[in-house]
Amino acid sequence: MAGTLYLCATPIGNLEDISFRALRILREVDLIAAEDTRNSIKLLNHFEIRTPMTSYHEYNKIEKGRKLVERLQKGENIALITDAGTPGISDPGEELTAMCHEAGIPVTAVPGPAACVTALTLSGLPTRRFAFEAFLPTDKKQRQAVLEELKEETRTMVLYEAPHRLTKTLEVLEETLGDRQMSLCRELTKKHEEVFRTTISQALEHFRRQPPKGECVLVIRGRDPREAREEEVRAWGEISLEEHMERYLGQGMDRKEAMKQVARDRGVSKRDIYRQLL
Repeated sequence: MAGTLYLCATPIGNLEDISFRALRILREVDLIAAEDTRNSIKLLNHFEIRTPMTSYHEYNKIEKGRKLVERLQKGENIALITDAGTPGISDPGEELTAMCHEAGIPVTAVPGPAACVTALTLSGLPTRRFAFEAFLPTDKKQRQAVLEELKEETRTMVLYEAPHRLTKTLEVLEETLGDRQMSLCRELTKKHEEVFRTTISQALEHFRRQPPKGECVLVIRGRDPREAREEEVRAWGEISLEEHMERYLGQGMDRKEAMKQVARDRGVSKRDIYRQLL
């Protein structure tokens, strides 16, 4: 029988956040696949865990992933850990998980800390609906495409950023999104944890004077849905009612359905549309 892949969450800062189950799994598995063995050995030594380790990271995820799948198929149990937090969140763990599912290998999670959720709950911004973007792409065109999507996003947005790129990212965010309310979280769960409730422009001014330290999580308020809706209605108002109707009729809608959709687009009743067309 095949072994099991355990997606094992580890602390994002404070070592006391590791669960009893995570410690047991890390001791019982045959192998631990770690994003950075030099970093993870400190965690394992602290809890006196002697399980063998191997590296699994962005640059060997395909080749090493195949080898890990082979070992799992032979019946070994493997725990996957990242440098901090939950595997599969902004790291190559998602590829290994997909490979295991394709090979019919059981995958289970050992839940625990995740910086994105921790920052979101501390932010003071709406938490019911949120969009997690992780790190913005380094490629300029890809980054701009993502930013254009975020510009219209009405959910709270969560991004990761390294300290040496923070001011540049804040500049781009201000240019694209405008001056939104945000919370900037750093050193989460550590001694010098900071939750900086501010706006994009104020954060930019602050970190230009005082260079940031530590990995940062940016939690940004989404666009006001009412504002987005008002802009959409204004945009539809720039074309004639007949042109608006023709767009839906041209898609194969019957006249009745087209009138309903036009009424929704323009924020008026179907009766109003009917009267105007007459």
